[in-house]
Amino acid sequence: MSTQTVSAETRSGQLRNLLLATWAFTISFWAWNMIAPLGVRYTGDLGLSAGEKSILVATPVLVGSVGRILAGALTDRYGGRVMFPVLMLASAPFVLLVALAGNIGSFPLLLVFGFFLGIAGTTFAVGIPFANAWYQKSRRGFATGVFGMGMGGTALSAFFTPRFVSWFGYTTTHVIVAVALVASAALVWLTLRDSPAWRPNHDPVVPKLVAAIKLPVTWQMSFLYAVAFGGFVAFSTYLPTFLKDVYDFDLTAAGTRTAGFAIAAVLCRPIGGVLSDKVGPRTVASVSFGGAAVLAVLMSLTPPLELPAGTVFVLMAAFLGLGTGAVFTWVAHLAPPARVGAVTGLVGAAGGLGGFFPPLVMGATYDAASRSYTTGLLLLCVVAAIALTYTLFGIRRRTGTTTS
Repeated sequence: MSTQTVSAETRSGQLRNLLLATWAFTISFWAWNMIAPLGVRYTGDLGLSAGEKSILVATPVLVGSVGRILAGALTDRYGGRVMFPVLMLASAPFVLLVALAGNIGSFPLLLVFGFFLGIAGTTFAVGIPFANAWYQKSRRGFATGVFGMGMGGTALSAFFTPRFVSWFGYTTTHVIVAVALVASAALVWLTLRDSPAWRPNHDPVVPKLVAAIKLPVTWQMSFLYAVAFGGFVAFSTYLPTFLKDVYDFDLTAAGTRTAGFAIAAVLCRPIGGVLSDKVGPRTVASVSFGGAAVLAVLMSLTPPLELPAGTVFVLMAAFLGLGTGAVFTWVAHLAPPARVGAVTGLVGAAGGLGGFFPPLVMGATYDAASRSYTTGLLLLCVVAAIALTYTLFGIRRRTGTTTS
């Protein structure tokens, strides 16, 4: 879709539908991240160990990751107008069931309901192909970057969920989020429209996924997104615990700082997409991974509060945000149009899984005697350095500017 061939109908609907999709993604991500901001509360109420605490906050990430594979493939067939409401409505009951499990103090039920709460995280795989269809290739970095700002739902959750619990009570907080999901599903169903350029792909899902798996771009971008987005998810879910263990912040103070981290990443995601449109996603991704490697080392040194530590954490968020924007601009450039949903689902799943394991590693490597996560952070540095090397030398350059 070139700039010259964009119809008036498409131009008039681009921004409105992009913003609606971004809102759907935002409220879904708030629901997806309901457990992590209350991790300190659950730890105290249930007497959880560091390992149990890590498993609890990481569990919703699992379904939110793997489920993106199916959500992306189904989006190719049914479109965003159908898939957004379906996934939001499917998530709402589990928000309430998590509250039930918390009220009766059942760790096993929290794990089970938290697992299915991950459905809310699959909306990411709906929005990328939806946004791609509305915008021509030269502006898809912008489109996916703006949509990606919906990951700011984690910031909203980190900031407001502990405060809502303080203001309205634990159960009422979960009811509010569940109602917001249902209301947003209704709004999307009534007002969202798929792009006139979008055509449903009725190929069987399994062969379509197999075809996407065979594409080199799927594997290349999956690795890079596992590092960039996985790093963001890992910090967003585990940072309240990290700040409590290392700096002895209470629940609200840790949530406020986690929200600041998430906001920095959210704001930098569209910047990463726009810069990738201009200078190429390879350059932006290289800057992202290089910066993340350096900042992981600085974090391991436990910088003092407030300004030094705050600066390091915000810069880490900014570099990871740039990387998430760059990777999906690359996906939009390289994935075949009929396979964008399937490729997005697979790459998005890799990103989510990239956020599943670091909290487990952090919990396993926490040194209670020194109150430090040095080993886990140095491992992050190594992984980011590997991603930087692969970005620079592992992905072959092509003619034109698509991988420059």
